[in-house]
Formats: sequence, structure tokens, C-alpha cells
Amino acid sequence: MRFFAGVAIVILIEFYGFIAIRGFSYSNSKTNKIVTGIYIAATLLLWAALVTNRTWGHDVFSKDARTIISTLFFSFTVAKLVVTLFLFPADIVRSARWLLQRAFLTNSSTPSASRSMFLNKLALMAAAVPFGSLIYGAVNNAYNYRFRKVAVLSPNLPKSFDGFTIVQLSDIHAGSFARTHPIENAIHQINALQADLVVFTGDLVNNIADEMDDYKKIFARLNARYGVMSVTGNHDYGDYIPWNSEEEKKANFAKLIRTHREMGWDILMNEHRVIEKNGEKIAVLGIENWGAKMHFPKYGKLDVAYSNMAAVPFKVLLSHDPSHWDAQVRPKYPDIDLTLSGHTHGFQFGIESKFLKWSPAQWAYKQWAGLYKEGAQYLYVNRGFGFLGYPGRIGILPEITVIELKRA
Repeated sequence: MRFFAGVAIVILIEFYGFIAIRGFSYSNSKTNKIVTGIYIAATLLLWAALVTNRTWGHDVFSKDARTIISTLFFSFTVAKLVVTLFLFPADIVRSARWLLQRAFLTNSSTPSASRSMFLNKLALMAAAVPFGSLIYGAVNNAYNYRFRKVAVLSPNLPKSFDGFTIVQLSDIHAGSFARTHPIENAIHQINALQADLVVFTGDLVNNIADEMDDYKKIFARLNARYGVMSVTGNHDYGDYIPWNSEEEKKANFAKLIRTHREMGWDILMNEHRVIEKNGEKIAVLGIENWGAKMHFPKYGKLDVAYSNMAAVPFKVLLSHDPSHWDAQVRPKYPDIDLTLSGHTHGFQFGIESKFLKWSPAQWAYKQWAGLYKEGAQYLYVNRGFGFLGYPGRIGILPEITVIELKRA
């Protein structure tokens, strides 16, 4: 049923996109034919490229070509959706009016051509805004990393750790990358911070461990005084693509875990690590993915990671999905001082200013970007280092978080 509903929506969007383009100009039939022809050719080529890529795999096109295809397809689809939102309701009104005229009047007139032309142009102008924004977001913002500095104050923090710095990365999604230079530059800037600890909070790849092959050496350069610690996210398990066998899927996940270790990252699979400084301690707990929203898997075992940690005065939890905080962390583990998550990407779209913070992500997640506090407990949701689906960002830029622990 969902498949047929999806097909119906696609047909509707494509139909109204065609209608709007065809009505681009009534005064110049030659221009109309040229514009309509270009539109049809572009639509068919993009659909053919998308189906080919989905059917035959990522090896068909280069990374640059896949990025261009994804950008154009997503941008065109959103633009056509905007056109549909303009024209479809108007057609319902026009049809209802015509039916009423047919039922009660002898003269059944229809809206004039000039009215239709005006609406077409209005719809196309409205569609041009998201189309242009999406192209801009892909070209200029996909690798436009923002360093965000955050202070976390806690009376539980031992004196020796006052000023301790943690750099957080999340949601790399290596399979979406097409460039290496901006990533190398970002790693260089992170290392220049000389942080005490670097953490990664899940989604190293989109689906397949091989996606990291071209980037493993780059991320292996990450360094900090107490190393790099990491956890898995929902995309790391290969749950969203078909496999020839369960063994093949397990082998893929095993390679992903090896990749963490080959990069020198200490991956925490429902485990903890204790950091000691001047005889004082803090603990870093890390769990596998655990989501409370939208049927995301619950692989994490916080009780196992927490085992024997009650005596450590300050605890940091690495948990990919921020919904874990309200669902389990706060109710059952009130002495976990700071939880670090990612997952939402801030929806890769939104507005963040001094006066307004908004994204569609907030419709799904109560905590979707930035720092949150309830009682003595903190949650930080990283906006993501990479991107998924749409290869860009609008308003919500990719993030590298620099967290300073302060003793209150």
C-alpha cells in the first residue's frame, strides 16, 4: 500500500511539474517547446541515473557524478513539490466550481487562460527559491564546517579535570563524500586544538564498511592526549540495504568495527573507559545504537557499559540517538552527567540565529541540535560532520563541537 501511495505522489508531482513548465509561455510557442523539451529530457535523465545507480550499485558513477545527480534530483523534486502545492489545490477548487456550475447552471464557464498562466508563473517563481537554495547548499555548505564551543559546568567534575576539552564528531557518513581536501583541512584544525579527548558518536558510513576505504587514512590522523573514542550509529549495521546472506551482513559490520580500530579509535561496544589524572577519575561510557523513536534499533546495553562505574564522580556517555536521553538515561541513570549524541543532522535544513532556532528535525526530536540541560544532567546533540541523502546543508551547517568541562 505504501509503495502505491508513493508512486501516486511521484506521478502527481511530475504531472504538475510538467504542467507548470508547459505553461511557461503562451505568447511564444517556440520558447515553450524548447523549455518543455529541456525539462522532459532533464527529468528522464535524472530518473534513469537514479534507477541505474540504485539497481547496479555505486560503481556505475563516480563520486562527483553521484553528488551532482543527487543534488539535481533532490532540488528538482523539492521544486516540483512546491509547484504541486500551488497548482493542485487550485485545480481542486476549479474542478469543484465547474461541477457546481454543471449541476446548477446552464452556462458552465472555466477559469480564464490568463489566470492559469499567472498561477503557473507564481508557482515557478516560488519553486525557484528552494531550488536555488538547495543548489547553493550543496555547492557551498556541504563541507563548510563550523567549530562550536560549549562549556559544561558540573560540581561533580574532579578539580584535576577543570578545563578538560572534548572534541566531538558525529555522523561522518563517508559514503556521501566526494571530496577529501576539506576533510583533511578539518582534521588539521581539530588536531591544532590539542584537545584532551576526541569522541565520535556514530554513523561512520551510510551502509557499507567499504565506504571508509578512501578516508580511513585521513581520519586516522585525529589525535588527542587521551586518544579517540567512538561508538556505532544506526547506519553502521547495514540494516537499510539488502544482503545476499546474514553472514555477509555480519562480515560487513565486523569490517566496520575493524576500521575503527585500524584508525586508532577505541570503539566502545557497551563498554567504559576510565581516564585518570592526578589520582582523580572520570569515566567515558559508550554504547551501541539505542533509539526510542521511529523504530530505530536498540542494540545498546547501558547497564553493561555502566557496570562498576557508580563510584566514579563524573561520567560522559556516548550514545548516537538523542532520544535515548529522555527514554532511559535521565530516568534510570541520574548520575550520568553528560550525554553526547548526533543522529538528527539538524535535518540539514533550518534557521539558527540569535532570535530563532527552527528545523523540521524538532517535529521528530525534542532535542535535535545543541546543548540541553535537565536538573544536573546535560545532553549535547551534534549537528553532524557529513550528510545523507541531500548532499548539502541549508542553515544547519556541518559541525565540530569543542566542549570544555568546567567545575562549578
